[in-house]
Amino acid sequence: MRPEGRGRPITAALVVIGEEILTGKFADENGPFAIRRLREVGCDLRRLTVVPDDVPVIAAEVLACAASFDVVLTSGGVGPTHDDVTFAGIAAAFDTPLAPHPELLALVRQFGLPENDASRQMATVPLGAVLHRGPGEDVPVVQIRNVFVFPGVPRLFQRKLEIVLPLLAGERVASARLRSRRTELDIAAALGEVAGRFPLVAIGSYPRYEAEEHVLVTLDSRDLPSLAAAFAALVAALAPVEVVHAPPA
Repeated sequence: MRPEGRGRPITAALVVIGEEILTGKFADENGPFAIRRLREVGCDLRRLTVVPDDVPVIAAEVLACAASFDVVLTSGGVGPTHDDVTFAGIAAAFDTPLAPHPELLALVRQFGLPENDASRQMATVPLGAVLHRGPGEDVPVVQIRNVFVFPGVPRLFQRKLEIVLPLLAGERVASARLRSRRTELDIAAALGEVAGRFPLVAIGSYPRYEAEEHVLVTLDSRDLPSLAAAFAALVAALAPVEVVHAPPA
């Protein structure tokens, strides 16, 4: 799972699974949480998609993401009902049979759940799955190849994500922020010129229309000297500007 070559961060995709998100019954809370926590530990989230509870659609999305990124995280579709088909979709993605996992079946008995089709469904995962447990957590995170499977309930997703984050940690991204009262059109050339000079720095510009119209300029990089130099270049090129957040010393 750790990418070859020192210094390259782990890349990730998050696949949110659930008709309730696509139909607007509930707003997705897991995507925003994952974005923040993955960034905090130095993992690069490169794709976030929402797909329905449909086995072929899940399979296609998981397979594409697994081939394109170091890890895939899924959210939702792991309960006992007819529309919980995430494990079936992942099994189809990798052409792997589903089978009851002995440790998950033991949990069903440990929790005193009735042993029926619904409880067995929650214990049936693609063959060869690996289980990850965290301190004080009875229910593990299931991993199939480079795919980690999480529940969709936000409080459970958040707890379970913490189990896996140490496996995904890398060098954190440092950032800086500027605020310009000029229009985005006015500063576009300067932004492009500085971005061309500092390829290790990601520069973004975002018009804001709160109390006073302005453009928020963001700089992100793992290379601190490049970040400091690009920041100084933009301060000079866009003057006068307001420093919202200076790069770390």
